[in-house]
Amino acid sequence: MSKEIVFISGASRGIGTSIAESFASNGHTVIGTSRSNFTFESNNENLIPLALDISDRDSIKECVTFLKENDLSPTVLVNNAGITSDQLFLRMKDEEWDNVIATNLTGTFNLTKALIKNMIKNRHGRIINISSVSGLMGNPGQVNYSSAKAGLSGFTKSLAKEVGSRGITVNSVAPGFIDTDMTAYLDDDARDKLIKDIPLNRLGSVKDISDLVLFLASQEASYITGQTISVDGGLFMY
Repeated sequence: MSKEIVFISGASRGIGTSIAESFASNGHTVIGTSRSNFTFESNNENLIPLALDISDRDSIKECVTFLKENDLSPTVLVNNAGITSDQLFLRMKDEEWDNVIATNLTGTFNLTKALIKNMIKNRHGRIINISSVSGLMGNPGQVNYSSAKAGLSGFTKSLAKEVGSRGITVNSVAPGFIDTDMTAYLDDDARDKLIKDIPLNRLGSVKDISDLVLFLASQEASYITGQTISVDGGLFMY
């Protein structure tokens, strides 16, 4: 895999950090973002932390200016940033819907639109959207989150058809239940019950996700586009 400039939103923890460190350890330059200022625990000099709110178009413009000033033109974009605001539908407040859609779906639109132009110009690019099994099978209390993640699948397919002739692939990765701080709240009984529903009888690891993302960004995956690939231990099959 040739050395790329990789842009990853939501890189300050969990899956995002794992993806960032995987690319950096393979010699790629990585710009990783979070809504607030942060630093990577790894001292790998290939990692560049950057504050960015993908739901704020002014913040996106500032990011683009930073990239231009530092002669950074990303060839790989990983749309990983996302939030949850879980609530049963009848109790869901307008802002709980709006905030999740604004970050998880509209934020992906904002960032992709800002960075895809150079990929089109160079006739090369990889766009990888981190979706969720919740967007494929639904989940009670997550109408907002599931809707946003389901929307990413449509976004992925449509964009893949538009830019395929320009040498750009667009794919989604749909993680199942991954062992991160977002599942750490589960007590032992809830965790055991969840694992029983997973054919492989374990939660996923962040490495399960980052390994696939690294592959999708490689030349070996150049004939894969428009796909949503589940990494969920067999929890959802279709």
